[in-house]
Amino acid sequence: METLTNWWQSHSSLDLIWLSIGIIGQSMFSIRWIAQWLASEKSGASVVPELFWYLSFAGGVMVLAYGIYKIDPVIILGQFGLLVYARNLYLIWKPKAVKQASAVSD
Repeated sequence: METLTNWWQSHSSLDLIWLSIGIIGQSMFSIRWIAQWLASEKSGASVVPELFWYLSFAGGVMVLAYGIYKIDPVIILGQFGLLVYARNLYLIWKPKAVKQASAVSD
C-alpha cells in the first residue's frame, strides 16, 4: 500500500488528470466490444452497431491525446485506427445528411 501511496504522491495533478483521460479512453475501447456483443445478441447475427464507431473514435482521440502528453510514440502510432473510425462515421453520416437534405428540399 505504501508503494501505491508513494506512486500517487509522486505525480502532479496534471499528470493524474491525463492519466484519467487515458484510462477513460482505454475503457471506451473495452465498452465498444460490450456494445457490439449486445447488439449481436439482440439481432441474432454478428453486427457492428453505430455506437461501436463512436466509442472507437472517442476512445482513440482520448488515448492519442494521452500518448501525445506522455510523448509516447508507441501509443501515438497505435491510434492509426482513428482514420478507420472517422471513415466509418463519415459513411454513417453521409446517407443521413442526404436524407435530411432531401427532406428539407421537399
